[in-house]
Amino acid sequence: MEDLQSFLRIGYDLIINEIPEHARVLDLGCGNGKLLEELQTTRKIDGYGVEISAEGVSMCLEKGLYCYQGDIDDGLADYRDNSFDYVILNQTLQHTKRPRFVLQEIMRICRNTIISFPNFGHYTMRLQLLLKGRMPKNSLLPYDWFNSPNIHLFTIEDFQDYCRIHSYPVKQEMHFSVNSNSISQIRNFRPNFLAEFGFFILDGEKFVSK
Repeated sequence: MEDLQSFLRIGYDLIINEIPEHARVLDLGCGNGKLLEELQTTRKIDGYGVEISAEGVSMCLEKGLYCYQGDIDDGLADYRDNSFDYVILNQTLQHTKRPRFVLQEIMRICRNTIISFPNFGHYTMRLQLLLKGRMPKNSLLPYDWFNSPNIHLFTIEDFQDYCRIHSYPVKQEMHFSVNSNSISQIRNFRPNFLAEFGFFILDGEKFVSK
């Protein structure tokens, strides 16, 4: 589980920089609670987590975090409209069975949502498919095809199109790769080709559900 948690920590620096002090935050797929813990320490947030694994929930509780075990594919009916300043979905959307429903629920309950995911359009992915003819396996997608939790693979441009089609207001995009010190580096030039990860901030206050 530690290897997976190391992967999920990608982009923490960008997320922490975006969230103001004392914000009310919900982290969906919060894993071992490391991000919530860092946000509470650095931003003094009012933080909550949802995690599907019992092990992850247990680790959160050991840290003194509020976290409950649940599957976000089942919805977020326990939360009222606009009940959070920020909802975080970091390296989790590609694992969901019902991404459209999950996104609808997130936009309902938040004023802002931060979404980050592996960019399947990254040039290393394209090269592996072109040259090897097999599903890519690297630091972005460190699994074999038969045991991967990633069931919806998509690119930055795919998500840009999705937001436009479904009228999700994009407040900011900061697509990035990570260096050898795990520090995020923004890729402004041709991000769909050069960025390892997509990073979007959506404006829940401007979103009007159809």
